Amino acid sequence: MEAFAHRSLLDIEGLTRADVERILDTSEAFLQVSRRPVRKVPTLRGKTVVNLFYEASTRTRTSFELAGKRLSADVINMSVSASSVKKGETLQDTCRTLEAMHPDVIVIRHNASGAPNYVASKIGCSVINAGDGMHAHPTQALLDAFTIRRQKGTLENLIVTIVGDIAHSRVARSNAHLLNLFGCEVRVVGPRTLLPAAVDSLGVRVFDRLEEGLEGADVVMVLRIQRERLAGALLPSLREYARTFGIGPATIQYAKPDAIVMHPGPMNRGIEIENVIADGERSVVLEQVEAGVAVRMALLYLLAGETTEAPAVGEAD
Repeated sequence: MEAFAHRSLLDIEGLTRADVERILDTSEAFLQVSRRPVRKVPTLRGKTVVNLFYEASTRTRTSFELAGKRLSADVINMSVSASSVKKGETLQDTCRTLEAMHPDVIVIRHNASGAPNYVASKIGCSVINAGDGMHAHPTQALLDAFTIRRQKGTLENLIVTIVGDIAHSRVARSNAHLLNLFGCEVRVVGPRTLLPAAVDSLGVRVFDRLEEGLEGADVVMVLRIQRERLAGALLPSLREYARTFGIGPATIQYAKPDAIVMHPGPMNRGIEIENVIADGERSVVLEQVEAGVAVRMALLYLLAGETTEAPAVGEAD
């Protein structure tokens, strides 16, 4: 198999459409691995994956850990709260320390935009961006694309509406870049105070009325309202946001009858999304979680397992 064209995954903008298709196609095989009675393959035996998370995370960190272990890699989870970082160690020194341990992949989540790029410039192994500041979350966009393609049968020319706090969302940015590669019409909907100043640069259509933004949508992607940011004057109140931009039985009717509803989690039920939608037949939230493990297995394989073959469906360890 031809080697993957990239050493690291830092953002979606560095990928071509062919790159994305290869990642998604490879993820299909690993999805089947996760559904087998024996959910493990020897693909990355002898490889070391370090999960370096400077921000709290449940889904992303757990899925990367599962992905590495199901590929038989040695997985090290570094707890920043208990590491030398809390004692004042710089990111550069952390990189030098880790490189001396000869890992094959470092997965990093950081609150500073650009931190994964900095790490990749200082270290010789592969680096995967698991979310940096308000910049990018490429693996979330890839698992979202994987979920959409499995549900809709294609990524071509869909109408995808992203609702919520666009200004602070790395998920929205990465999804917009990826979906544009496939000719999708990407719409963003939210209060003007939660839309970035240069939102047009994302190649999206902007709406400040939910009903208009949802009209005819194939996919509705709901973002978490970040309560920690409400101390300012960005929103009048959570109740007002829920009334104006919350996804519920009345508003979802503006989308297509077969539209799916997505959410990267964690959900603020009753604020950005009502229970009946979050748990309803349109929701593919749990499918996104399952896809997260498969996509991250595919990425670890493509970046660190180029000398091995991807498992065939049905292959066991």
